Amino acid sequence: MDDVLATVDVRRRRFTVEEYYRMADVGILTENDRVELIEGEIIEMSPIGLRHSLSVAALNNALMRGIGDRALMWSANPVRLVPDTEPQPDVVFIRAPLSRYSQHPGPADILFLVEVSDTSYRFDRHVKMPLYARSGVPEAWIVDLTRDVLEVFRQPSPSGYGSTQRIERGGTVAPLAFPDVVLAATEILPAV
Repeated sequence: MDDVLATVDVRRRRFTVEEYYRMADVGILTENDRVELIEGEIIEMSPIGLRHSLSVAALNNALMRGIGDRALMWSANPVRLVPDTEPQPDVVFIRAPLSRYSQHPGPADILFLVEVSDTSYRFDRHVKMPLYARSGVPEAWIVDLTRDVLEVFRQPSPSGYGSTQRIERGGTVAPLAFPDVVLAATEILPAV
C-alpha cells in the first residue's frame, strides 16, 4: 500500500489544531484515543511499555528534584508548535506561572522537552526532532531505550538542530536552562 501511495498522486486532508479539538468535542476522538496531531495528520501513538514508564518516572523524579519550582513540569500533555501540529512529548519543562497560559504551551514557553522512545524511535528522531527544531524548541532529548543511550539536540534552526550529542551509560547531562541539574545517564535509562 505504501509503495502505491508513493507512486500515485494522492491528496491528503490535513487538519488544524482547532479541527482536531472539534473532533474530540463531537466524539470522533475520545480521551482514550492515544493520538497526536503532527503536520495536520492524526498519528496513533505507540502503547506505553514498562521500560518507557520507568524511564519517564525516573526523568520526572530526577528533574523535579533538581529544578524544583524554577519551572513547571508539563508531562505527556500537548504542546502547540504551529497551527497544524500539537505533539505530546513525554516530559516538558515550561515557564511559570500556569496563569500565563490561555492555550497549550508553545515553543517560546518550552525550556526543554524529552521523548522516551522504544518502538517510536524513528518517528521521534526523523519527524518530531526536525519539527521541534523548526519551531524553535531550544533543547530536546530522546531517551532511546532500544540502543540504551540518550541523544541531546540543541541549537534549533529551520534546517534542524545544529548540535547533537550522544550520551551512553556512565555519561552525564544537564539541561541548558538548568546547568546545575546534572543527571547521570543511569538515572534516566532503566535497567535492561
